[in-house]
Amino acid sequence: MAGPLDGVRVVEVANWTFVPAAGAVLADLGADVIKIEPPNGDPQRALLNMLNLGGDGPNPFIEIPNRGKRSVTCDLTTDAGRDALAAIVRTADVFVTSNLAPIRAKLRIDVEDIRAMNPDIIYVRGTGWGNEGPMAEVGGYDLACGWASSGMAYKMTPGGGAAGIEPLAQPAAFFDLQGANTIAGAIGFALFKRSNTGETSVVDVSLLHVGMWALSPDITGSPYLGDRGSYGDRTQAPNPLVNGYATKDDRWIYFVCLQPDRFWDEFCTLLGRPDLSTNPLYDDVTHRFENRAALVAELDAVFATLTLDDVKEKFTGFSGVWAPVLRPSELHDHPQVEANGFMPSVTAHNGNDYRIVSAPAHFSGHITAPPGPAPELGQHTEEVLLEVGLDWDAITVLREGGGLG
Repeated sequence: MAGPLDGVRVVEVANWTFVPAAGAVLADLGADVIKIEPPNGDPQRALLNMLNLGGDGPNPFIEIPNRGKRSVTCDLTTDAGRDALAAIVRTADVFVTSNLAPIRAKLRIDVEDIRAMNPDIIYVRGTGWGNEGPMAEVGGYDLACGWASSGMAYKMTPGGGAAGIEPLAQPAAFFDLQGANTIAGAIGFALFKRSNTGETSVVDVSLLHVGMWALSPDITGSPYLGDRGSYGDRTQAPNPLVNGYATKDDRWIYFVCLQPDRFWDEFCTLLGRPDLSTNPLYDDVTHRFENRAALVAELDAVFATLTLDDVKEKFTGFSGVWAPVLRPSELHDHPQVEANGFMPSVTAHNGNDYRIVSAPAHFSGHITAPPGPAPELGQHTEEVLLEVGLDWDAITVLREGGGLG
């Protein structure tokens, strides 16, 4: 089955994860994504991190944001490299970059430069802080822009980091990947607009804005509820059926029953405490709110006698929503992940297979999957240039001029 973006060509001049991961989403959905790299490659190729020191396993920081693309090496500081880029851009629908204004100007890849090569192209900028304002030319990564500056690190840390409590660590590339989804979606909208109206677009997405969007209920409510907002002691949960409980074997279970009266009797019966449902302290939502600390203590005591397997056995078939807190390794064997194809297999260049999370959208029942692994540096340089109309003599001239590294 053809992907929804089959026939769309994307040219990417971007590094690290945020913007390149948007290209990976587009590639998963069928786009031909051509990654333009300097002769020494995207600096992320050399990044060492605890998550990519796993022996024969894949490097997540290369595979996740770059799977399914084609790599072309171009030295954009040279005229020959610019000629190679122009030949490719003329065949493209979308141009994406993570470079800030000074670098875009130096490399001559700003909007007016790329539009001179292809006036109909959609131009996309991914930045840390936004394309306008006093920090527009300041570099930024998701830890600084999305996690620290959006309010999320404060919100996720008990006490906001007061009294010497260290802020919680951000999961790797957390806002990079949310931002990548935003960029990919915006590109889809821009393609739709161009198809309908003939008008092209300049698209801007920033990590700060993505982080603020993720925390927008708290940000919107902060003038009225304060910075801590709804964060509080779990023993004071207004609805004890929207809360987490620890098991005997040090696992956690979350219940998310937003209509507590609807599920209360069933919950108590399955838990083995039908007496709680008829106890006048807890028999309706008002009484459960008024006596919430005592009720949470009662429930804590029950769950502390049960293992995770015990809870699974008791609550299989429960009509309310609940889930255990899973570890990343447990997703590899999760029945829903397998049934829905959320982690397809990809064969790396060394011949080893690995599993990777695909773009989170399926179309007409077709399981979305990367078309291949991340490319090796410059793997497709000659292939792409031949496709866009250059012959071997022209490619030789570009290479001799230093344009291809």
